[in-house]
Amino acid sequence: MTKKTGGRLPPLPSAPRKPLLHRLRMARGNTWLVVSLSLPMALAVAEYFRRFEGSGPNLICTGAITLALWCGLMALTRRVLASTIAIGSMIALVVGVSAAKRALEKMVMHAYDLYFYFPTWRLLTSLWANHRTFLVAMVGGGMASLAAIAIAWSLERPRLRRPYAAGACALCILVGAAASHEKIERRHTQLYWEDLFVSSFYGSWPETLETLLRGEILESTASASRRPPILSLAQTSCAPAEKPPHIVLIHEESVFPPEIFPKLAYDKRLDAMFRSFDGRTRHMRVETYGGASWLTEFSVMTGLSSRSFGGIRNFLQTYMVGRLSDTLPQALSHCGYRNVLFYPMLKTFISSAPFYNSIGIKEIFDARDQQAPTSSERDRFYFGNALDALESHVAASKAPLFTFIETMATHWPYHVTFFPEEKVPGGGEGVDGEMNEFLRRLWLSKTDLEDFRAQLASRFPRERFLIVHYGDHHPVATRSLLGFSAELEAEDVELPPDSPGFITYFAMQGVNFTPRALPTIDPIDVAYLPALIIYAAGLPLPDSHAERLRLMRDCRGRYYDCADRNEILDFHHRLTDAGLLKAR
Repeated sequence: MTKKTGGRLPPLPSAPRKPLLHRLRMARGNTWLVVSLSLPMALAVAEYFRRFEGSGPNLICTGAITLALWCGLMALTRRVLASTIAIGSMIALVVGVSAAKRALEKMVMHAYDLYFYFPTWRLLTSLWANHRTFLVAMVGGGMASLAAIAIAWSLERPRLRRPYAAGACALCILVGAAASHEKIERRHTQLYWEDLFVSSFYGSWPETLETLLRGEILESTASASRRPPILSLAQTSCAPAEKPPHIVLIHEESVFPPEIFPKLAYDKRLDAMFRSFDGRTRHMRVETYGGASWLTEFSVMTGLSSRSFGGIRNFLQTYMVGRLSDTLPQALSHCGYRNVLFYPMLKTFISSAPFYNSIGIKEIFDARDQQAPTSSERDRFYFGNALDALESHVAASKAPLFTFIETMATHWPYHVTFFPEEKVPGGGEGVDGEMNEFLRRLWLSKTDLEDFRAQLASRFPRERFLIVHYGDHHPVATRSLLGFSAELEAEDVELPPDSPGFITYFAMQGVNFTPRALPTIDPIDVAYLPALIIYAAGLPLPDSHAERLRLMRDCRGRYYDCADRNEILDFHHRLTDAGLLKAR
């Protein structure tokens, strides 16, 4: 019998509420849902590009590459939402890693990082020990992205027709290629100082693929050499007959000998600055113009041409850490030298400290350590600091000292008068304002160098010194002398390999010491300078540096452009076989 309810029917039981995931799955055919979730992400990426990825062709190229990747992924999966989340996550990852890498290493993300830093136990241990927050954030973000892609994949049924997506991908590739052809070539400083995170990452792929296809970071022959193997430093001894001289190596920023431009009017007394102990001026061919001093520094320290590394060459301070075992500082350490560097920048500049530490210079006195009032002090400031350190060393140790000093007085900009109270010669008739200021500064550098040499003689009468100084590249003030507009940026000055715009100098003098007679080949490429320094100091030449002097003679001073280029490539192969260079 049915229970009476006063004329009212009993309430119907309510339908159970469906789980959210079930309701979303039921709605996966809903185009509106896909669009409403995809559109905000796409707009967020577009707004980021508009604000931070430059303008004009650079912005178009970056956007077109991103759209091509998005359309290509949609052509493969036929899913809009999952593809959008994947591309958005990739952009977020590149931006996040670039920002973190900039903060940690002063360089943004490069495509070669994906190979160079490929996760190993050593790398993961180092990241966990030193950058735990970054590692946790990176792993957490990656897992969240993968979860979001998986959910989107399950919610959305395949809906796109592949030919349409593939056609859109091809169109974007054409647009990106056209924009790439029109945009300005990437600056050598872009990955260090600019915030173009995504476009820098995209732009680094061609040089990365070049390196990976080559199989080695350094060009070399594929087969083993017929020449005798090169012995490592550990397989040889360095026992000079007498205490070797202290070596002072001076990096003269933006300095070249003015006499290479015969029509340039200047005080000819400047020429004495560039003469060695035998009265000769020796020219050196460098591999950069108007900037990127680190390329010359690399060659002077390692005895290698930066050009032999292809498109990776601007980032060698980062990628060659721990890969070299016969550098100039390492060879000198093998002979009992203590190595120190007086650096006008901060140690964090382009990751310089890890590089110098890895090649044998453990003591670096940067701008902060030297209490430099400005970033461009007169040369005598750095010389004074080096003299004080040398005095302390000589009082405490009998070991020879290798002192590497980098100067800044002749660095750009030249529209500012440097030490205006100093009345020194500048340029003569017809010399423009920039060159006139450069010549003023060059005279100050000459004066400071002469004073430094005199102080070494007076303060250390019983010590012997080999002084080597060189110019790292031309100043931008020479671009008009080379036939270019005075308004042109240094990186836009395109020079053939034999241009005088790559010719600087090196000079050697002794204090209480006479260096060995130097070869007469002129000019020499910068990669041969470290071998000449070891030779001039009277030290036993390591195998690899003896080979460099042989190559210098056989190649008539050329390195990268040696007439018998296979000789250079074979030398690289032998360095790798000897374990002196890790090229893979």
